[in-house]
Amino acid sequence: MDDCGQDTWPCNCRETMKIRREEVEHVARLARLDLAPDEIERMTGQLDTILNYVAKLDEIDTTGVTETTHTQRVCNAFREDEVRPSLPRDRALANAPQDNGEAFVVPKIIR
Repeated sequence: MDDCGQDTWPCNCRETMKIRREEVEHVARLARLDLAPDEIERMTGQLDTILNYVAKLDEIDTTGVTETTHTQRVCNAFREDEVRPSLPRDRALANAPQDNGEAFVVPKIIR
């Protein structure tokens, strides 16, 4: 039985929902996704199930557990930032579809 008293999982109780249909519609609009009403309903339920599971992780006592960002040790190999010879500009631009003599010219994609 769920917290709201329903015997089914996932619970369809609006009081315990971690995400609302309107929020899924908003995110879909931002992502430029054209979701059908049944897809929005299904996505709302799936995302709510995921968010409820993640919320359960908040109940775990992590006192004394070291924070991690990777499953294995990660070591960055840094080198000094030093100026070295590089490809001359004219050779770098030689195969460019379009250039202005100093840089590549690319189409504007942001309005």
